Amino acid sequence: MLSAVIIARDEADRIEAAIRSVAFADEVLVLDSGSADDTVARAEAAGARVVRTDWPGFVAQKNRALSQAEGDWVLSIDADEVVDDVLAAAIRAAVAAPEAEGYVVRRRTIWLGHRLDGGFAWPDPRVRLVKKASATWVGKDPHDRLDARGPTPTLPGELVHTPYRSLREHLHTIDRYTRLDARRGSWLDVLVRPPWHFFRAYILKLGFLDGRAGLVFAALGALYVLLKWTRGHEADP
Repeated sequence: MLSAVIIARDEADRIEAAIRSVAFADEVLVLDSGSADDTVARAEAAGARVVRTDWPGFVAQKNRALSQAEGDWVLSIDADEVVDDVLAAAIRAAVAAPEAEGYVVRRRTIWLGHRLDGGFAWPDPRVRLVKKASATWVGKDPHDRLDARGPTPTLPGELVHTPYRSLREHLHTIDRYTRLDARRGSWLDVLVRPPWHFFRAYILKLGFLDGRAGLVFAALGALYVLLKWTRGHEADP
């Protein structure tokens, strides 16, 4: 049995697309952590089983979703992600005749309407399909990671990721996540890490092939790194 699990809060405008993309699963489970919009109603109307919860953090919430899934195989996606047809077929085949206890999917970012082919936006491999008994979410919020036992081969197809509705939302996310992810290092970290991130994203990982969108996306990534390492010093006199 395959369960698809989604954590959500205030995702009424895109939860249905996420659920439709995993309709091939035997169960679709949505954990809603206090939505003030129509997320719950729309998820239920789309055929998902909805569990209302609090918000204990990214890692804890995703482990909660994993534990409440009824299937022995679990596919985890976010509300801003959609499984394409090629990946859907590959997931069904992997569950029908498993050759591993976990599988990697390649995630494709669509940034403000631009399909990104370079930088850190592609192929962005993530373990997302696992045998429930062999996996757990680990990491430090907001950077969660699904850890599966043994080798994790990569499936064909794409997990299409549309993380931001606007530039304002992207900047708000950077502000929120860097407060969770603040690091305390030397001022050399502050000076060197942001331009190094930009150079890797834009030059080494070919972000320049995405034109202006690739440039801005790499620059926003560098801004994230700058704030992450600067905010570790906010308490300094």
